[in-house]
Amino acid sequence: MIHVDPSGLALADLLDIALRDTPAALSHEARQRIDAGHQLLLKLAAEGQPIYGVTTGLGAAVDVQVPLDDPLLQARIPLGRAVGVGRLANRQELRAIITARLAGLAQGRSGISPAAADSLLALLNAGIEPEVPLLGSLGESDLAPLAHLSLALLGEGWVRCDGERMPADQALQRYGLQPARLIGKDGLALVSANSASVGLGALLVAETDRALQALLAGIALSCEGYRANLSPFQPWASRLRPAAGQTEQSAALLRLLEGGELAANPRRLQDPLSFRCAMVVQGAAQQTLQQLREQIELELASGADNPALISEEQQVLATANFDSTHLALAGEGLGLALSRVAACSAERVAKLLSPTSSELPRFLVSQPGHVGMAALQRTSAALLAEIGHLANPLPAVSVPVADRVEDYAGQALAVIEKTRQLTQRVLWLASIELIVAAQAVDLRGTVRLGEGAEHIHRAVRSQVAHLDQDRSGSVDVLALAAFIGSGALLW
Repeated sequence: MIHVDPSGLALADLLDIALRDTPAALSHEARQRIDAGHQLLLKLAAEGQPIYGVTTGLGAAVDVQVPLDDPLLQARIPLGRAVGVGRLANRQELRAIITARLAGLAQGRSGISPAAADSLLALLNAGIEPEVPLLGSLGESDLAPLAHLSLALLGEGWVRCDGERMPADQALQRYGLQPARLIGKDGLALVSANSASVGLGALLVAETDRALQALLAGIALSCEGYRANLSPFQPWASRLRPAAGQTEQSAALLRLLEGGELAANPRRLQDPLSFRCAMVVQGAAQQTLQQLREQIELELASGADNPALISEEQQVLATANFDSTHLALAGEGLGLALSRVAACSAERVAKLLSPTSSELPRFLVSQPGHVGMAALQRTSAALLAEIGHLANPLPAVSVPVADRVEDYAGQALAVIEKTRQLTQRVLWLASIELIVAAQAVDLRGTVRLGEGAEHIHRAVRSQVAHLDQDRSGSVDVLALAAFIGSGALLW
């Protein structure tokens, strides 16, 4: 059981809830904060203070007064904003999104009722999966996906439950849950957040970390197969210019190669830049990943609601904390960095396959008339082209909406989604490099590998056999990528 607390939810805890189905609970302090915010909301509304989304309409309709006694006002907020299209969030993504919203609610700034917060928590722990399409957010709160998520609380829409698709009201009945009755600011509190961007961003951090670890493993095995010169990775190189991440990544690579004979027996004085610059580029990518991680951790410890209820000041405050520009820029930076490590990886593959460069049999196969690994390079080139396309940033200008009141859009969710697609392609590319590098190592004959590189070679061979005659390379790539994506250790 993981307790969601006002002190902030750790990224690792969100991943446990999302990926391993760990149940969640609101801490005692979180419940106190939520109740205090809700009581303040009721008090200020009763005193006649204008409160956005409670006593007024939303967006361009902020000048419209609405009656406090309308029992369906808050329910209409998600009902009217469930306009998403595109692919549906999977189980892990849904759990990450719900957990991210609970982390925000635990701050006690939303004004949500304790009953509505408990309904969301119960949905998570029951394992009910609302159908949530992920296209429709402009990043000034993920209104559309969170509205679809909230429909299930009302017993509206469709969900998956125990592997079966059914109406939401039937799923609630199955688990003895009642449809939520949204009051006060409940509807707005459920949808007015960037929880889809934050939840999927947290998963992206984990996926990118695995992809970069796979790339590091690929570099180590490529160095062994190519018999690369390790001079650029020595400590003095990064002391002379301590670029972000270079020192740590160079040290990690040298540890993987420790105990082998490569350091004393490189083939050349200097290698191509895709080898020589590998740790500089890898370090830069790790740095951009860290920037996204920090932004996600910031959000998991924040109450970014608009308006916000500040119980210690007895104040309702209009904010712009729903803006997602910081998340979008961190995601864009990560995509650009990954496109660069991908370019190096694809080029190392090409070098290993070239007898002129590697001094190994062409396409790493000795059998005449066999294509060997040549066709895999076409896949790596196709992946690199798609990675480059997905790394292009989204435009900062979007069509203004809500009668041009919402005339700027952070676009974080769209950036996170395209970077997720990009990261998947990087993982496939890293798998190709690992397969090609393992084949090159085999063809080197008797060489003493570094201890870490030896572990990596054995891990690759546990999923992909040595190639001595043509077979489907797709099966090999997907098997290795699934092995890595499952969290299996390469060393």
